[in-house]
Amino acid sequence: MTKAQDKFTIERVGFRADGNVELRGNLYIPTTGDGPHPALTLSMGYGGVKEQGALPYAEAFANAGFVVLFHDHRGFGESDGTPRQDINPWQQVEDWRRAITYLQSRPEVDQERIGLWGSSYSGGHALVLGATEPRLKAIVSQVPTISGYQQGLRRVNPTNLAALEASFAADDRAQLAGEEPHRIALVSDGSVPASYTDPEAVSFYLQPIPDGLWENNVTVRSTRAARAYEPGIYIGRISPTPLLMIVGDNDTVTPTDLALEAYQRALPPKELLVFPGGHFDAYLGEFEATSTAALQWFTKHLMPDK
Repeated sequence: MTKAQDKFTIERVGFRADGNVELRGNLYIPTTGDGPHPALTLSMGYGGVKEQGALPYAEAFANAGFVVLFHDHRGFGESDGTPRQDINPWQQVEDWRRAITYLQSRPEVDQERIGLWGSSYSGGHALVLGATEPRLKAIVSQVPTISGYQQGLRRVNPTNLAALEASFAADDRAQLAGEEPHRIALVSDGSVPASYTDPEAVSFYLQPIPDGLWENNVTVRSTRAARAYEPGIYIGRISPTPLLMIVGDNDTVTPTDLALEAYQRALPPKELLVFPGGHFDAYLGEFEATSTAALQWFTKHLMPDK
């Protein structure tokens, strides 16, 4: 039993994406109030699974009377998909559309009251889907990826750029020859190349979770895709869907200034919460502030009579 689970039940669910790929996750169903209920769809950020610090959001939303679907991305956690730990942002976006369709198929859900919560990499997905998915009636984008290009300029030392591009080309040649995609550690203390080496990222990703749900690696081509991903260009197209952005004032992973500049380009209705701290503080020390703001936003726009 989870905290406050007397107000909701958790059903383990799966739904078909494309081909034979089944996406799996948790469906939280309120046990109080008359249905059909408003619903929210959640998914995790770059290389993460739902058990890495984000399940408390789902529980907070479900405790307030929302049906909540929290699925693992293709190739991660409990979901199908090969190669494992492979991140294609556009595939994740399209899979998330199928999650919306799945929610609409559930009798517990009011099809006209569906919102989406995304954080970090999936916070960028939230901007894309907010702009291109009219079935969504409220968006929360937390510490979002805005520009893979700009983040790459800050993250990769210019003296290392040629070697990075060479690794992308070598990976392509290997796949052409029939090899599996090359891999890189997701987090490292610096002893081996990795996507993230700062201590906060290492601590967050290496937190204890059930065995078999996550591996500390991603495909090299995931890095190439991330560097080309520009979800911030969609932000001006989200209106009239209500958008809440949640930004850390000292975020160096998805840089604060990029998020604030993007927010200025968003059209009303919109709202901004700036919390004190870095990227991973959103889930940790500032969880109460970030989850409360998101819940209030969803309640305002999906439960207007409450």
